[in-house]
Amino acid sequence: MSTLVSVQDMKVHFPIKRGVVLDRTVGYVYAVDGVDLEIRKGETYGLVGESGCGKSTLGRAMLRLTEPTGGKVVFDGSDLSTMKGEPLRKMRRRMQMVFQDPLSSLDPRQSVESILVEGLRAHDLDKDKEATGKRLRELLSAVGLPSTALRKYPHEFSGGQRQRIGIARSLSVNPDLIVADEPVSALDVSVQAQVVNLLEDLQVEFGLTYLVIAHDLAVVRHIADRVGVMYLGGLVEEATSDGLYAEPLHPYTRALLSAVPVPDPELEDRRERILLTGDLPSPAAPPAGCRFHTRCPWRQPGKCDTERPALRELVPGHRVACHWAEDIRDGKIQPHAVEPELVEVTDTISPDIGGPASVTEVI
Repeated sequence: MSTLVSVQDMKVHFPIKRGVVLDRTVGYVYAVDGVDLEIRKGETYGLVGESGCGKSTLGRAMLRLTEPTGGKVVFDGSDLSTMKGEPLRKMRRRMQMVFQDPLSSLDPRQSVESILVEGLRAHDLDKDKEATGKRLRELLSAVGLPSTALRKYPHEFSGGQRQRIGIARSLSVNPDLIVADEPVSALDVSVQAQVVNLLEDLQVEFGLTYLVIAHDLAVVRHIADRVGVMYLGGLVEEATSDGLYAEPLHPYTRALLSAVPVPDPELEDRRERILLTGDLPSPAAPPAGCRFHTRCPWRQPGKCDTERPALRELVPGHRVACHWAEDIRDGKIQPHAVEPELVEVTDTISPDIGGPASVTEVI
């Protein structure tokens, strides 16, 4: 399959400002810091990681909803990073987003019909009233809602129905790429399965390409063709869905998958559990070297804490950002207890006016 979206060294740094009269930048939050990935036409790419690792920011930056600090996004051969004005507006018709909260992403003062027509009008697709009405009924039918829903308002629907309206809105302009940001996290488990199956059916029917952002590993395993794992603003592992779940190579991915319960009591008792110590470091002061080394049971002094590993292909189609991935896989390096380390961290987020204070905290 050919590449539809290529993200190259993507960076999104949010400035931290301080001051009463004059704002001054005292630091940055490194939400996304050097991400490279490709999404192929017709596939579903799953992006997973802890809350706060930069998944949603990366998805928004790909669509230019959040302006990147650096890097570029190439969409179907066109560099989005240099586009402005009308060319960017026209390109946005081919890229749509399904937001995490189906209620807050819909205008409560607009009916479903008004919400769906708004996108058509923005891209000059609302030229005939009869054709538009037919198109709206087709959209609702595609997402499993009756045509009577057009006259209703968002508060009159359940969470699953509101998410279906959000999906219908993204489909209204015939996009090629849909970025689904936690599309089922706010829904009941029974409704989650319905929405996931709906996304798969729509992909086959309309030839869509998905970037699915989620923290539920079971959902990603079910829907994704390839999976990327993010940690603290960077991509640490990427592989096919089957390859990643069968043999995770990065210590962070291994820890994530070890936390997923298995519905077999005997296997659950025998399998390896990897418990990570400490909390996720602040993206405003990421650790030097490998971002994961402060919590990694396999870390080795002298390299992990000084040199940031590159994302490299260890086996065909399987990339990992770890200095010792081969040795960990082959059992040459055994896990050990990770002692919390004292690190000098500059508190750049404190609201005091007198400047950043140097504090020592346990990571």
